[in-house]
Amino acid sequence: MPIVQQGSINTTALVVPDLYVQIVPPQNLVLNGVPTNVIGLVGTASWGPVGQPVIVGTMSDYASNFGPLLARKYDMGTQIATAVQQGASNFRCVRATDGTDTAATLTLPGTGFTLVALYTGSLGNLISVTLGTGSQANTWRLTLALPGKQPEVFDNISGGGAAFWNNLATAINSGTSIQRGPSQLVVATTGATSVTPTAFTTTFASGTPGTDGASAATAATLVGTDIVPRHGMYALRGQGCSIGVLADTDDPSQWTTQAAFGLQEGIYMILTGPASDNISNAVTVKQTAGLDTYACKLMFGDWIWWNDQANATQRLTSPQGFVAGRLANLSPEQSSLNKPLFGIIGTQKSGAPGTTQASSYSSAELSVLLSAGIDVIANPQPSGRFWGVRGGHNSSSNAATNGDNYTRLTNYIAATLASGMGQYVGQVINQSLFRRIRATQLSFLQAMLSQGMLGSPDGSLPFSVICDVSNNPLSRTGLGYVQSNAQV
Repeated sequence: MPIVQQGSINTTALVVPDLYVQIVPPQNLVLNGVPTNVIGLVGTASWGPVGQPVIVGTMSDYASNFGPLLARKYDMGTQIATAVQQGASNFRCVRATDGTDTAATLTLPGTGFTLVALYTGSLGNLISVTLGTGSQANTWRLTLALPGKQPEVFDNISGGGAAFWNNLATAINSGTSIQRGPSQLVVATTGATSVTPTAFTTTFASGTPGTDGASAATAATLVGTDIVPRHGMYALRGQGCSIGVLADTDDPSQWTTQAAFGLQEGIYMILTGPASDNISNAVTVKQTAGLDTYACKLMFGDWIWWNDQANATQRLTSPQGFVAGRLANLSPEQSSLNKPLFGIIGTQKSGAPGTTQASSYSSAELSVLLSAGIDVIANPQPSGRFWGVRGGHNSSSNAATNGDNYTRLTNYIAATLASGMGQYVGQVINQSLFRRIRATQLSFLQAMLSQGMLGSPDGSLPFSVICDVSNNPLSRTGLGYVQSNAQV
């Protein structure tokens, strides 16, 4: 009594009399939507891998992977912090450097034994190293510590002279057990060390300091290169991001490059103009840059006064993190218009905190900005006196496609179909296949309709799917093609 999967035997060529049981999989593939709350963020930092996406959910995660947020331009932590205040909690972070970053290095006192920080950056200068008596007799214990991380303890290192230093390097680089794996702070090299170990405590600050590689960073640094290994923005390829931010990249020469990437990857790129910009210049610069696409949201260069608690200061930061965090915390059919933003204590237009200036945008100013495809954070909003995004527009000049919701819903539907419909590739082309393809897409769109993500003013069905002989003639299916047309 063979039990087989459907399609694994030829049922028209059975010779042996028997009972054949075929397991038939569900005929309709159920599509589950892809996440729409993932923010891809690129910027500088004082620790962590360069050019590698790292999953971050909280500020604690960020500090553990990249160090503290810093009061400087292009700082990745600043944009994470402002986005987290809006409720964002799902990031793919990529550290970028200007190429001058170095790793902190320490040669242990009186030896040739060298420790090099695992990552480049100034945070490595804070690593402390302690060598003391081990738990067992005639052994030693090395402790590595870095603020914000659990200390690493390598205990019961035995041996004398060169053997001890070799054993210590092996413990650091390979670990001592399943529980105590390789160091996540340093890499060790023994050199020609054979001296007798003695107890000490020191820090990497006494060695060669590490540098961040941020002093000469530019917008082009954060855009990066699309050559493997990818760096900067291009490291976000295939990461499932729905929103993208290159921290403080206010250089208009890089806007269309970001737009092209957003179209390719289905990522809504949040751009910003330079701080202290004026409206007429912003409009002219956007037109000159040739930016006119639904793939981007360009924020006016009216930067935000923000209370940086980590550095105990009030400082200006770009609006990107606020907007990205707000969008990530909204369903994709919603625009950012008239939704409250948190953590804002002023803007350049409204005046620095503590001043008597209280300017707001006039209808004429807003009309010029929004007509040009430039959005802005402002107070008041249509429903009250709070900070929020004033237009909910992307950078397109086409009124049919210039809403946040157009970009995010279009990308969401396309990404969901791309992630789920591939299971039909390689199946026999017949009427059954057409029905299953159509039913799968209709069930997904119906689910969106039932959740209020789709609709029409007159109550009519807001979508249709065609997948039959009318758009799949024999001249196409004979070549192995199947086409499904969905209109939403």
